[in-house]
Amino acid sequence: MRIYPNTVRTAVAGTILAIVVFGASTVVAPTGIWSIKRSETDAVPSRDAELFFVGDIMLSRAVGKGMEREKDYAYPFRLVRDELVSADILFGNLESPISNQGSNVGSIYSFRADPRSVEGLIFAGFDVLSFANNHVGDYGPVALLDTLDHLSRAGLQTVGAGRTQYDAHTPHIVEVNGLHIAFLAYTNIAPAYYLELDAEPAVANIVIDEIAQDIAQSKNVYNADLVVVSYHWGEEYQTHRNEWQADIAHQTVDAGALLVIGHHPHVVQEVEMYNGGVIAYSLGNFVFDQNFSPDTQKGLALRVNVREGKIEDAEELSVAFTSTYQPYFKTATSTNY
Repeated sequence: MRIYPNTVRTAVAGTILAIVVFGASTVVAPTGIWSIKRSETDAVPSRDAELFFVGDIMLSRAVGKGMEREKDYAYPFRLVRDELVSADILFGNLESPISNQGSNVGSIYSFRADPRSVEGLIFAGFDVLSFANNHVGDYGPVALLDTLDHLSRAGLQTVGAGRTQYDAHTPHIVEVNGLHIAFLAYTNIAPAYYLELDAEPAVANIVIDEIAQDIAQSKNVYNADLVVVSYHWGEEYQTHRNEWQADIAHQTVDAGALLVIGHHPHVVQEVEMYNGGVIAYSLGNFVFDQNFSPDTQKGLALRVNVREGKIEDAEELSVAFTSTYQPYFKTATSTNY
């Protein structure tokens, strides 16, 4: 896939797209709410897209030590890259700040990844990352903002966290084959400060009335054909969603989202169809150092094919992990809608 400079749109927020010239080719590195991915030809867009979703990505602790040992910051993704880059859009939850700044807030479970780990995210082909989670502030606001800067400079888009609540609630729109897809992300378990209305930096909270407004804005202001909502929620190590998750997810679909993608429990939870949408309550881990139980030794990825703003089919791919925490795909189950 290429990002074509002649299709650049002007972001409502007034964001400027950086243009870098390499020889005879021009590459546009999106730094705002818009990024554009098209097929290699200038044929009439087919209005379809393949979306690929994975769970929690933590590039610190034992995973980070593994990258240092191998002297390879793409190491966590070596066994899955071919599958990942085949999709039009790849989405995951970034569970660790990426920075060499800030101070540990005091938790024994605080994460901070080497800035060179961005190389792995680029290698894997990620387009959009949720940064709305409980580890976003592990090394304080300085590391949070530094993470956003590292990802932005690499052309990787983040949702659910930003310099202000306005930024955290602003959708990122990806255009594929003429189809405009909006991404939003929320969590109710970030440190309380980041969830406050005047927080700087800020994380988007799970408040269904606000989420419904964001979905409506994605469609009515940003002209999205479909909306994906990511939630970092639920109870850790519980293999079934709770009633609150189900209620929020159903209201989210009723408000106009087509896909609800969940994570945080570190284990896989149910995938269900509801009112024309697909809800994955938890995809579990994708890159994490938690091979301590049968449930944490497996994850789930979701491949979704959409056409004209509707789901055609979805495929669940089982994820397993090597002893050095590299994910690999095992089996796949398809569902037609």
